Amino acid sequence: MPIVKNVSRAVNQLLQSSGCGCGISVVPVRRIGISPRQVASDASFHSVSFSRSDHPRVLITGGLGQLGVGLAKLLRKRFGKNNVILSDIRKPADNVFYSGPFIYSDILDYKNLREIVVNNRITWLFHYSALLSAVGEANVPLARAVNITGLHNVLDIAAEHNLRLFVPSTIGAFGPSSPRDPTPDLCVQRPRTIYGVSKVHAELMGEYYHYRYGLDFRCLRYPGIISADSQPGGGTTDYAVQIFHDAIKTGKCQCNLKPDTRLPMMYIDDCLKATLEVMEAPAEALSMRTYNISAMSFTPEELVQEVQKHVPELQVTYSVDAVRQAIADSWPMNFDDSNARRDWRWKHDYDLPELVTTMFSFLGSDSRIAQAS
Repeated sequence: MPIVKNVSRAVNQLLQSSGCGCGISVVPVRRIGISPRQVASDASFHSVSFSRSDHPRVLITGGLGQLGVGLAKLLRKRFGKNNVILSDIRKPADNVFYSGPFIYSDILDYKNLREIVVNNRITWLFHYSALLSAVGEANVPLARAVNITGLHNVLDIAAEHNLRLFVPSTIGAFGPSSPRDPTPDLCVQRPRTIYGVSKVHAELMGEYYHYRYGLDFRCLRYPGIISADSQPGGGTTDYAVQIFHDAIKTGKCQCNLKPDTRLPMMYIDDCLKATLEVMEAPAEALSMRTYNISAMSFTPEELVQEVQKHVPELQVTYSVDAVRQAIADSWPMNFDDSNARRDWRWKHDYDLPELVTTMFSFLGSDSRIAQAS
């Protein structure tokens, strides 16, 4: 394991982490169950027997990103606060820290991650740790370590401990040679970003682990996700979140994509609902391991027009970022999510008008909202 150990140490330094960065000790090993990873023979386990809970014990990695906090809130309401552990390598805000269990977890530290799963009797794992598209292109070595090496650690631990594992994928898993309008679940995938490549890798590895080791792997390809609770985080679709913040703060916005760039989008509540639904779906209902999901598709110009119904004075200029535009031009314009709608009855709640109204209501823009004619 020296390669993983060295990568983990380098990434911890890049992230200015306070963790120990230790890898797996070189000691005699033994195989446990059907795990593809050999594990230390001196690993300690709880020896106290316990009865199976009616609710899953959940761990969310990368939990301080756009989706983790919202997912934890939804799952705690469903399964109980103490059954859902949020984790990340960053310090959480007070409101997050005191809302339920939080733990430091570095996905590149295999031994520590495995210890968390064992000590907390985790049964479901949601793996959200990843560098997004534009950020990943700015630091490919870090994206490769977090998005691929981290995934391998999670897959091995999930297989070893018989977890139900959810790993999100993305519209970025497709490329310029994929059919774009609509994009089906199964087609050519040749992404041109490290983020997209890592997500195709995750989809295929998850499917392989399912058939090779019996891992209960489930995956959704998310469209662009829009949320009032988070700031833009470096993704190509984050222009859609930025418009709302700029409309409220200054009434002026600079968009880094062309006005006619059409991409599939979704409000965060629909995204979280779909994630819980696919995790709760009976195994026999799932005809595949990875599904497209979608709610709407729009262009920056169409979004601006809808936003201007609430903030008529909004002024938008277009200063195209070549890197983000090239990424967007290689992505689907519309998702075909008919398999999800058939297999586990997926149905979205928010279209574009409902999305815009909801965003403004959460962002507290009442003083700027005009009366509709």
